Amino acid sequence: MELKPLKGQHHVSAITANAKGNYEFYTKLLGLRLVKKTVNQDDTSVYHLFYADERGNPGTDLTFFEIPYAGQTHYGTNSISATSLRVPTDASLAYWKKRFEENGIEHDEISQDSGRAALSFRDFEGQRLVLVSDENNKGVSGGVPWKKSPIATEHAIRGLGPVTLTVSRPELTAKILKDVLGFREIGVYPSPVKGQKDIRVFETGEGGTGAEVHLEERTDLDRERPGRGSVHHVAFRVESKEELDKWVQFVSQVGLPNSGFVERYYFRSLYFREPNGILFELATDGPGFEGDEPFETLGESLALPPYLEKQRSHIEATLKPLDTKEN
Repeated sequence: MELKPLKGQHHVSAITANAKGNYEFYTKLLGLRLVKKTVNQDDTSVYHLFYADERGNPGTDLTFFEIPYAGQTHYGTNSISATSLRVPTDASLAYWKKRFEENGIEHDEISQDSGRAALSFRDFEGQRLVLVSDENNKGVSGGVPWKKSPIATEHAIRGLGPVTLTVSRPELTAKILKDVLGFREIGVYPSPVKGQKDIRVFETGEGGTGAEVHLEERTDLDRERPGRGSVHHVAFRVESKEELDKWVQFVSQVGLPNSGFVERYYFRSLYFREPNGILFELATDGPGFEGDEPFETLGESLALPPYLEKQRSHIEATLKPLDTKEN
């Protein structure tokens, strides 16, 4: 069976305990567009919020499940420990550093640890985020910033960059990345943590900022206990449903327990866990977010896929109202 290479990051899904605060931070401070306000299809009592470029192009989505009573995350291994977001240039990082300082956002200094300029920061719940410069990117193209964003286009976030996986048994994860998902190992860079091994870099498809996974081994940490401020899963891009059907068959053939084909309406998916317990998703590039809302008003109303529409009155009665009309 011939499988096309995965095209890079599709989306990253994380956990928040405060949908209103989350919406304010990611739209007003980071300047992302809320392209879909919907519910967790596996638990319709909670919001699922999608932030992205102007129309939610694949590779630009950072999404959040609201779990109101989620405890604080205890950081550790077997986790997606950092989500990076692409900005156009090295100079953009200086702009963002100043913006974080003006708004009291916890952040580190600009670094060059991974070979490209980067600025680590945390949101109000401790979500671990990194801005990375696309100045020398030669791989997957970024998205198109929303024109109504409060951030000037020359510095606006253009999509997802590398995700960092922190694990206790790196060879097991590396084997899945290379032998199952078809990633290429292309290099290493020093760990910022004294006494730890180099961080390994893997890429897929066209490579570049939007198609890398960084694999970190940590021997000084216990297993992560997730909560608000943690990442639930990372999804990688598959170009079509026909290609996803091949992946469903292949992942089963190699003996990995998996979800099988899952209809998400905005895209189609396959889920499985690698041996360290991190949840991976393969997701199709389409159909996209404009099947149930026009481009001009994406994210302003509660959107439900057709198979949940009959439950709308119950779902709306359960959810705490969230005004996103100013999105």
